[in-house]
Amino acid sequence: MWKLMKYELRKTRFAKLILLGVTAVAEIIFLIGLYARQENTLVVGTYLLLMLAFGGLVAIGIMSVVALHRDMNTKQGYMLFMTPNSCYRILGAKVLECGISILLAGAFFFALGALDVSLLFAKQGMLNVMWQRFEEMLTRMTFNGRPIRMDLVAAVSLSFNLVASWFATVTSAYLADVISSALLNGKKFNGLVSFLIFVAFSWGLSKLIDLATGGIKDMILYLWIYSLCSLVCAAVMYWVTARIMEKHLSV
Repeated sequence: MWKLMKYELRKTRFAKLILLGVTAVAEIIFLIGLYARQENTLVVGTYLLLMLAFGGLVAIGIMSVVALHRDMNTKQGYMLFMTPNSCYRILGAKVLECGISILLAGAFFFALGALDVSLLFAKQGMLNVMWQRFEEMLTRMTFNGRPIRMDLVAAVSLSFNLVASWFATVTSAYLADVISSALLNGKKFNGLVSFLIFVAFSWGLSKLIDLATGGIKDMILYLWIYSLCSLVCAAVMYWVTARIMEKHLSV
């Protein structure tokens, strides 16, 4: 399994290094704007970091799905299925590598964002004041009629929820692509069919999870139950995807 995971990492390593390098450049721009008191530079750096934080997680998932699609639809990639590894192990390596990458990237951007916000407020000498204003703004927001209390537990819960939700979305893309490849391997409209199946799965997944969490009033509990449902759905979709691969795509 470890060798398969390293193989999967090598496929996307270069793109991830580029993402890390661009993030480093954006951070330098942010710090220059902050300490040189250049407001326009600070704004540019902030927007770049925000775009990279959300876009980076999305990109990691997309890269993993594209790698799976190539493995199933190109002769070079198809050689992977001729190795003495079951489809469960092959797909499991892809899922684990993608999940770990998303989790590490999410933790990295969360920590970087917290550091930059602290530096910004501390530099302005308004760290406590700005945090109080932020909390006051949140008290005006509600979740199912209850005020939102944003503390460390809430921030971690929200971040983990976003990561778990995106991981479930990626596994649904795996399943959609495998179904399409099993039915239309090598056909012209394979990619379009995969996308349409993915849209249908994503819609059904969101409705199913909303149904399971509809009666929860507490925001923190809602976030963790939603995350748990997302991970359970991801596990089910992994099993179904590997089962289809084993029956229709293995050599």
